[in-house]
Amino acid sequence: MTTVGSIQENGTKHPACSVPLEISVERLRATLEQGADVTVLDVRPTDERAEWSIPGSLHIDAYHALRSGDASALDGIDLPRDVPVVTVCARGRTSQIAARLLRDRGVEAYSLEGGMKAWSVAWNVAELLCRDATLLQLRRTGKGCLSYMLASKGEAVVVDASLSPEVYLGIAEARGWTIRHVVDTHIHADHLARSRVLAAQAGAKQWLPEQDRAHYPFNVLRGGDELRFGSTSLRALHTPGHTMESTTFLVAGRWLLTGDTLFPNAVGRPDLEASVDEATQRALLLHGSLRQLLDMDPELLVLAGHTSSPIAFDQVPICSTLQAAREAVQLAADAATFADRILRKLPPTPPNHSRIVASNEAGELPAGDLTDLEAGANRCAIS
Repeated sequence: MTTVGSIQENGTKHPACSVPLEISVERLRATLEQGADVTVLDVRPTDERAEWSIPGSLHIDAYHALRSGDASALDGIDLPRDVPVVTVCARGRTSQIAARLLRDRGVEAYSLEGGMKAWSVAWNVAELLCRDATLLQLRRTGKGCLSYMLASKGEAVVVDASLSPEVYLGIAEARGWTIRHVVDTHIHADHLARSRVLAAQAGAKQWLPEQDRAHYPFNVLRGGDELRFGSTSLRALHTPGHTMESTTFLVAGRWLLTGDTLFPNAVGRPDLEASVDEATQRALLLHGSLRQLLDMDPELLVLAGHTSSPIAFDQVPICSTLQAAREAVQLAADAATFADRILRKLPPTPPNHSRIVASNEAGELPAGDLTDLEAGANRCAIS
């Protein structure tokens, strides 16, 4: 069982005791990754939780009752006995009220510092192995972004870096890898790319698919190009549709890193930063790109750039075989029919996507707190 000493943090203290009231995102992330006993109690309104939540968390819609000072606000929740509780809200203020209320009842409780806003940068890892390479899927569990570290004979490639560069650098150091290449599948619209900063800090080459959107120096990847690392390679397949430059990478003849083009049970949206006519043209191109991918070896594993569900700390890769993706997507034979169908099913656009795109095209991370700009779940898939 997790003890106070293993999860307590410096920070705000409850008036009645000397134990800190808050726990940091990194400490909670590490606690969940270790599989320690802890109960996460989400006190946000139901509609806010529907957007994104911490995997395995309990929920009680107690926000308004807590804000009004109702001492019975948490009476409706059944908590496991003798297990620490971490309370969660949007920004870490109402959850402090909940934690104090639980402590007054003798429960070992902490409030998640910064709430779900801060949790958006939490991450965990899953691993895949083949004869020639190792693949790590690094998952932003609070936002659904999936990035990848690929390694062979000590040489590593990072694809779609969405976490702090220190995360990738720390993993590389721990495993004895040297990051040689940093690559993106496309210009992203729902998260700030950390690729340029990571490449600079790692002394690696940065690569982007061929396009004229990025306003800074980079190495160009065209369809058919290969990047060698160790005893294997990453091969670029131009798959326009989600964006015009969208590119899929075939790694070690085993894994398809599809970015936002193809998901295990969905396809990419073609409308972001596009006019109506441009979105239609992209949708038609997307149909051809999907047909190209779905006609490949059905045993290839599809590893996309995002997921639309909270990511458990279970070390299980989020992927599917190409055969399973083919059955889930049910691609229409006719491109016009496909385009009409997906354009009628467009989800709401990602929050702040225009500002995020502008930053990614400039290759510069904005000053200040990045979590405000990246807040909210990703919305790049159409199922």
